[in-house]
Amino acid sequence: MSTPNGFPQHSGACGTQSTEGGAVQDLHAKKAGKAAKKEAGSNGVLTFEDPPSVGTSLNETFKLLPDELKANVKIKSITPRPPRKPRLERAASLDEKSWRRWRRFRTSQESLTDPNETSSSNGSLQEASLSPPVRGRASPCHQCCQQNSLHSSPDASETSPMGKSRGGSSDLGKRASEISSAFGGLLRGKAFAGGKPRLSQIMPARPLPPMELNVASHTLRTANKIDSDYMDYRHYSQHKFGRVSSSLSDTRLHGNGMVYDNCSTDSMKSTFSLLTPIRSKDVRSRSYLEGSLLANGALLGAEELSKYFPDRNIGIFVATWNMQGQKELPANLDDFLLPTDPDYAQDMYVIGVQEGCPDRREWEIRLQETLGPHYVMLYSAAHGVLYMSVFIRRDLIWFCSEVEYATVTTRIVSQIKTKGALGICFTFFGTSFLFITSHFTSGDSKVNERKLDYNKTIQALTLPKNVPDTNPYRSSSSDVTTRFDEVFWFGDFNFRLNKDRETVDSILNQNPETDVSKLLAYDQLTSEMSRGSIFKGFQEADIHFRPSYKFDIGKDSYDTTSKQRTPSYTDRVVYRSRYRDDIHAVKYSSCPVIKTSDHRPVFALFRVKVRPGRDNIPLAAGQFDRELYLIGIKRRITRELQKRQEQKDQKSSSVCSIS
Repeated sequence: MSTPNGFPQHSGACGTQSTEGGAVQDLHAKKAGKAAKKEAGSNGVLTFEDPPSVGTSLNETFKLLPDELKANVKIKSITPRPPRKPRLERAASLDEKSWRRWRRFRTSQESLTDPNETSSSNGSLQEASLSPPVRGRASPCHQCCQQNSLHSSPDASETSPMGKSRGGSSDLGKRASEISSAFGGLLRGKAFAGGKPRLSQIMPARPLPPMELNVASHTLRTANKIDSDYMDYRHYSQHKFGRVSSSLSDTRLHGNGMVYDNCSTDSMKSTFSLLTPIRSKDVRSRSYLEGSLLANGALLGAEELSKYFPDRNIGIFVATWNMQGQKELPANLDDFLLPTDPDYAQDMYVIGVQEGCPDRREWEIRLQETLGPHYVMLYSAAHGVLYMSVFIRRDLIWFCSEVEYATVTTRIVSQIKTKGALGICFTFFGTSFLFITSHFTSGDSKVNERKLDYNKTIQALTLPKNVPDTNPYRSSSSDVTTRFDEVFWFGDFNFRLNKDRETVDSILNQNPETDVSKLLAYDQLTSEMSRGSIFKGFQEADIHFRPSYKFDIGKDSYDTTSKQRTPSYTDRVVYRSRYRDDIHAVKYSSCPVIKTSDHRPVFALFRVKVRPGRDNIPLAAGQFDRELYLIGIKRRITRELQKRQEQKDQKSSSVCSIS
C-alpha cells in the first residue's frame, strides 16, 4: 500500500502503525531535520522539545532521503564544506564558549517557557527572519515518534537545483557557527515553544536586589568617562576627602548631569592635572574683577569658599613675644609656631613682636624657614621695634584683599618707638580681619596709663582706608575694633598680679602645672575687663599656663635679681567678633622652651567662621614677599643638608678599628 505521495509504508518505532504510516513519519522527520538545519543557518539557535529524539546521525537521515532530494544534496555537495564530524566537534567547542559567556552574564534564573509567546530577549532567534511555521501534531501515545514540520524561510533556501550557495564560500564559517549555536541550545535543554524555534524570555525568579551606589571602580574607569548612574558624588567625596570639590566648573558639570561620581572627576583630573577641570565657556563668563555675593563664578563667592572650606571655618595662629631686643634668635622655632597639639598646621599665622631684634629681616626669614614652602608672607609691617608678620597658605593668597596697616605712638617724647600699637587689616573672602599688636606702659601700679594707651589706640588707628567696611551700619568712628568682623589684639599689655612675690611663689609651688586660677584672682587685666574699662566686647580664652614674665634669660626660674619682680601674665591674646560664636578658641598656651628673652612667647589657636564676599573689592591679586620666600626655602634646604652631613660624619666617626 502506498501513500498519496507515493512512498511505501512500514512499521513505526512503537509497532502500532502500518508500513505506509511509518514511511510518512520517516519522511516528515527527514524534512524536519533539513528545515531545522536551514533555520539554524539563518538564525543561529535551534531548540527541540525532546533532545534525544533528534540525536540520530546525519548519515542515517541521508540514507532515507528520496531520489529527488538525494540529487539536490549531491549538487549541494559541490560547494566545499568541512567534514560533518569535525564540524560537530567544532560546534561543541563553540558551545562551551557560549555556555561560559551565558553563565558569566546570567543575573537570575532563566525561565524555560515563554507563555506569552512574545519576542524573545536579546541574543535569541529573531522572528522577523522566520516565515510562519507549519506545525505537526504527534499522537500522545507515541511521544517517541513526535514530529514537527517546518517550512524553510526564503533566506534559508541556500541550495538550488544548480547547487549554488546564496552566501558563497564566505558564509560557510558563519553557517557553521550558527549551527553550533543551535546545537548549543539543544545541549542546554531548550525546547520548541508551540513549534516555534525560539528561546524563552529571560525572567528573574524574584525581584532583583537593589544596586549599590558605591559601585565605582577606579581601575575600570577610562579617562574622561562620565557615569551618570552614580548619584552620590557629593556625599561620597565629602566622607572620603572631608572637603567637597564644588568649584564653578565642577558645580556646572553637576547641574548639567555630566559628573556624578568621584571616580569620573578623578579620571578627568588624571588626563590634565589634579586641579578641577574648567570648561572654556566658564572661563569666558568668569570675571575676577567684578561679581556678586551668590553669583556663579565669583572669586570670593559662596562656591569658591565652600570648595576650600566646606564648613566655612579657617584655622588661625596668633602669637605675641617680647624679644627684649636680643640679637640672638632661638635655634629652632618649631615648638613655637608648630606645636604638636593639634596635629595639623593652621591656615593663617600672625606673629606680633615687641622690642624686636635689631635685624628684622633675619627674623622674618627664620619665620619663613620654619613654616616652609606651604606658606608665604602676605604682609609685614613695623613701628619702631614693634613687628608684625602675616603668613598664609599659598593656596589662599588669591582670596585676600589689599592689605593695609596703621600705627599709633603712645610715647610722644620718645625717639625710639618702644611703646605703641601696630594694626594690619584685610578682607578674606567676605570677612574682614583686624590684627593689632601693642606694647602698653610698664609698671606694677600704672593701670590707668595702660587704659589710656588702649583708648588712644582704638581712636587713632585709622583703618580701614581703601578696603570697604563689610558692615558699616555696625561701625563706630570712635572705635576701630567695631569696623571689622573679627578682631585679634595681642601683645605685651604689661598688666601685673596685685600680689607680692612670696605669695605668688607659694601658689606656683603648690600648683606647678595648669591650675593657676588662684593667680588669676589677682590679675589686673581680668579685673579691668570684668568692669568694662578696657577691651570692651573682647574675650580671652581660659589660661592654663604659668606666667610668661619675668624669667632669667636661658633659665626656667623667675627673676632672681635684686628687683625680684613678681611673675605676671603680661603677654596676652584677646579677641572680639561682630557675630556671636564666630570665633572659637582651640588652644591658649605659652612656649617654655624658648628662653632667649625674659618673656615666654604666648600663642593661641582659633577656629574662625568665614563668609562669602564680593569681587568688587581691591584684591591683592596673589601678592606675597617672593624674595623672602626664596631665601627662606633655600635656608631650609641648606640646614637640612647640613644636618644630614653632621649625622653622616657622626656615624663615620663612631666606627673604630681594632688592629
